[in-house]
Amino acid sequence: MREGSEAREWALILGVSSGTGAAIAEAVTHKPGLNVFGVHRGRYADGAAQLEQRIRDAGGRLVTWQADASTPEAAEAGVAALREVAGPRSVKLFVHSIAGASVGHFLSEGQDRLHARRIRRTFDTMAHSFVFWAQALVEADLLAPEARLLGLQNPLDETHLGNTGLISASKAALEMYVRYLAMELGPRGHRVNLLKFGTVMTPALKHVYSPEALARLEAAHARMNPAGRMSTVEEVARFVTVLAGEDAGWFNGATIDFTGGMTLRLLDLVLNS
Repeated sequence: MREGSEAREWALILGVSSGTGAAIAEAVTHKPGLNVFGVHRGRYADGAAQLEQRIRDAGGRLVTWQADASTPEAAEAGVAALREVAGPRSVKLFVHSIAGASVGHFLSEGQDRLHARRIRRTFDTMAHSFVFWAQALVEADLLAPEARLLGLQNPLDETHLGNTGLISASKAALEMYVRYLAMELGPRGHRVNLLKFGTVMTPALKHVYSPEALARLEAAHARMNPAGRMSTVEEVARFVTVLAGEDAGWFNGATIDFTGGMTLRLLDLVLNS
């Protein structure tokens, strides 16, 4: 067997340049020791370059591919590019960590109306693309034995939050895709799961909210979470390394709750705060 990073199996990560995707890429480089093929849209190019250096320092390899990953054409082209560097049956882990949702209201008459183009775009990005890439990986014979396919979920499926109905709907579709793909890929030895976690601090979040709003967000999570704080991208990433390992091989078609009990106190906060 070849030595060094060239002998490693690969992780395919959509949304690799920042936030959760970047943290997962760095974590799986160390454990279980995977090279990373990362797809990103180019919004955080400096972050991608820094991530590449850290992965190289850890003895791994990061190959980035810049594209909008939400279309079937991008999935086919990206998987073809991955096959050129990784070879057949080499992808041990696939992580869907891209976002691109519209917020608003379905019946609004204003600018926040969720019209058809916004609905299609959100479902393509947040849900359908998981299927597009899974199909392309299978058709290209890229999945390694006992590969793990992982979607990311949030707790919005448990509650109602203002203008996020389209996000909740697309994540519900993603959950169904995970279940059905688990049934189809299970006999081949692969595992397909959904990891649900709470709000984490990311560059995208900092871009959307002002420092004052972020402070209020952190304070709210401190009251809500039993641990008294927000979770971190590093904690999520470390748990993904567990899911990529042999000990988690019996998870399949599961929505794994990694929220730290984030929603347990919601009713108490409403009634008693």
